[in-house]
Amino acid sequence: MERLIKINNDDWLHPDAFDDGIDQIVLFNTLNEQEKTGSRTRIVKFSAGAMTKVPFIHDYEEEVLLFEGDQGLLDKDTLLPIQSYEAKTFFIRPAGTWHGPFSSKAGCLLLEYHYY
Repeated sequence: MERLIKINNDDWLHPDAFDDGIDQIVLFNTLNEQEKTGSRTRIVKFSAGAMTKVPFIHDYEEEVLLFEGDQGLLDKDTLLPIQSYEAKTFFIRPAGTWHGPFSSKAGCLLLEYHYY
């Protein structure tokens, strides 16, 4: 059965594990990292100037569409920019792929799909 989700400005959540200025709206979530099953779809928002500070890795597949704004890949030691991405960039990250840290000068919206 089809489900419709209307996204409102007050739906943004800031998980404790997220860096300042980065929020999410989880649209669908059956991802179970202990049993290695399911999937998760979410929108992640970086405010202007927001950044993550460490690279991360996970054991599930990840597909990400940068659909608005800009994002930059930072050097993990200096946190200086080494690569920049514009809207309409699609990332495919197989399980076990190190990625980040990231920043956004003007802010950005990412549509993320995680799955086993």
